[in-house]
Amino acid sequence: MCPETPARIGPVVKYLLALDTTHCRLERVMRNELRLPIQQPKASDPTPTEPGFDDRFALALRGFGPIGLFALLVILLAGLWIGAMLVLAWVWRSHTPWRDLGFVRPRRWTRTVVAGLLAGVVFKLFMKAVLMPLLGADPNNSAYHDLVRNGAALPGMLFTVVIGGGLGEEIIWRGYLFERLGRLFGPGTGAKLAVLLVSALLFGLAHYPDQGIAGATQAVMTGAMFGGLLMTTGRLWLPIVMHAAFDVTAVLIIYWDLEWRVAHWIFR
Repeated sequence: MCPETPARIGPVVKYLLALDTTHCRLERVMRNELRLPIQQPKASDPTPTEPGFDDRFALALRGFGPIGLFALLVILLAGLWIGAMLVLAWVWRSHTPWRDLGFVRPRRWTRTVVAGLLAGVVFKLFMKAVLMPLLGADPNNSAYHDLVRNGAALPGMLFTVVIGGGLGEEIIWRGYLFERLGRLFGPGTGAKLAVLLVSALLFGLAHYPDQGIAGATQAVMTGAMFGGLLMTTGRLWLPIVMHAAFDVTAVLIIYWDLEWRVAHWIFR
């Protein structure tokens, strides 16, 4: 069924809705001509009794027509802070349940926070001392070398990596992107692996402009780790805490000028 387009909308939204409506009508004609069975709604799709069922724009945002794809592209290209805020706006306007993005209360907050902090620190040290040296990466992160012994810049950087990296990036690249790719690829094991791989590669690509190939490579591996945690637990809080601890450890290693030492703990 193709609902009527709302009257009180802007010209750009009206144009995009018209494209969605044309796509819907064309699909209906093709099904009638080819006598294809009508797809039954998924269990996760809204029912007529749920709020927002008749909201044409909300349905378009959740779909993969022009509006849904446009929203996806804008969010991924908008940058860290704006992108995270746009995800929150998308959740609200599309009537998507928060649990679909992994915002589910942990069974025990204390255990989640402690486990995330410890895992984030250990994972960063393992990456810096083992994996990145094996890949031949430069032990010094030139993109953030100005942070060395820079006490004035440290508080702002810590705020950025905790709120922006730990919370913002996980909202965009794990919570939102996993929901979108999961709905697009489906529930199978192969589809889940594809979601994990694609999201990790895109996360690495987003880090390439300012951190180069070494930063992008590290981001692919961390993206796979954090994404695997989300996929395993169904909760976003552990990846958020672990990501924040990972980034804080990286910042402190740079600030204390310990990058070369940590990178040569094992491979001298």
